[in-house]
Amino acid sequence: MSDNNSIPINPAPADPMNAQAQTSAQAANEGDALAQVQAELADLQAKNATLADQFLRAKADADNARRRAEEEISKARKFAVEGFADSLLPVVDSLETGLGLQDASAEQIREGAQATLRQLLAALERNKVIVINPAAGSKFDPHQQQAISVVPSDLEANTVVMVLQKGYSIAERVLRPALVTVAAAK
Repeated sequence: MSDNNSIPINPAPADPMNAQAQTSAQAANEGDALAQVQAELADLQAKNATLADQFLRAKADADNARRRAEEEISKARKFAVEGFADSLLPVVDSLETGLGLQDASAEQIREGAQATLRQLLAALERNKVIVINPAAGSKFDPHQQQAISVVPSDLEANTVVMVLQKGYSIAERVLRPALVTVAAAK
């Protein structure tokens, strides 16, 4: 009463030496695969360490650059007027020299004041401070001029008749508009 369907039959290996060789080969392949995976892991760990080091260096460089930029901005703010003040020192020297003269004539004082004014205007020009002094008859510009009054004139309407006070600009920004009178419409 043997039923072939109920009991599985495992045939014995034909060659026990061949089975052992297969097992050894599998173990060797698994050992090679393990060694390969361990080598890949070591390589990836080394790359990770390199990238982490590069990241830290880049972060430190960025922090240093930011700190240097902040220091430069701080110095620029602190010493922004240094060049302007330096260009005004000769003007101060001239004024002090003129005031120190005890027996100067009115003409000498006038010449000294004119020379000092030239020095001051040159210092302003070197520092990009430009005089706004529109000529009589020029078109009124509300961006650079302020009309104090409208007067009857032979000039065309909305043109400058007279400058009451010069204006000044720096880097195309008006510091003070020129005060002018403007011709009225006829």
